[in-house]
Amino acid sequence: MSKISADVAIIGAGPTGLFAAYYAGFRGLKTAIVDSLPEAGGQVTAMYPEKSIYDVGGFPDIKGRDLVDNLVEQAAPYDPKYFLGRRADTLEHTEDGPILGLNDGTEIACGSVIITAGLGNFRSRPLPAASEFDGDGIAYFVPELNAHADQDVVIVGGGDSAFDWALALHPIANSVTMVHRRDRFRAHERSIARVRDLGVPIHVNTEIEKIHGEERVSGVSLRSQESGVPDHVPADTIVAALGFIADLGPLREWGLELDRRHIIVDSTMATNVPRIFAAGDIADYRGKVRLIATGFGEAATAVNNAVISMDPSARLFPGHSSDVG
Repeated sequence: MSKISADVAIIGAGPTGLFAAYYAGFRGLKTAIVDSLPEAGGQVTAMYPEKSIYDVGGFPDIKGRDLVDNLVEQAAPYDPKYFLGRRADTLEHTEDGPILGLNDGTEIACGSVIITAGLGNFRSRPLPAASEFDGDGIAYFVPELNAHADQDVVIVGGGDSAFDWALALHPIANSVTMVHRRDRFRAHERSIARVRDLGVPIHVNTEIEKIHGEERVSGVSLRSQESGVPDHVPADTIVAALGFIADLGPLREWGLELDRRHIIVDSTMATNVPRIFAAGDIADYRGKVRLIATGFGEAATAVNNAVISMDPSARLFPGHSSDVG
């Protein structure tokens, strides 16, 4: 077991959490960032690192990965400590402040906690056909597009992620084939039209019946609900974009006021538990709009009010960053 101390512990290393780390550093605070994923970036890194984002102020068009890289760079001068691939399990309250217990035994003694965990704990929905295949070549995320250069890629799913991967992989893969068990899609109409215009084969009312290969995927057998006749498609990689199962996990046991998978906060981003704040997608209040841009503002609000919770004599607003140096 290791014990460390920080002024603020941030649970969630997505965009909101990373901006909170920057802003806390700007206020002179030491931070520790915890995330169950092995990389910083949260949902952006896990689900759409190569997708363009258009609604972040000052960036007419920025790739998800580039946004995350910029946020990490922005926080870096303040030396936040990252605890990635680890889960926040327990919360203990002491006179000096909360103690956060991680699943690897690490304890973080801090002055306050800011929860920016987005979906909470989430895991990929399994691909049924994969239960009988032990080799490599089945992916639930696509963190590096170039890893699939010149490959035959089969994408399973009908949501935004599936069509985003099809658009991103089409220029570099040898082939891209889409498979969806329904004839209706959950993706944006524009994305669907762009994939169709590229001539990507889309098999609807169809599922993967069998995955072929030994050490690695070599192909798949598809079965249409309409014809019932198997169709063999070559494949080096199967991208299972089937969505995620999300839950708050251990956070449900911390005494927080919840509304399904969201944490109720007030206008200061404070929860009902002293010194515990929340920001980003996981936070909820009347009129909430779930955008990355919203999370950035909430992160700054949470940090400034966390400062007051630790030191009531401190100033709520420290001034503008442009006034420094």
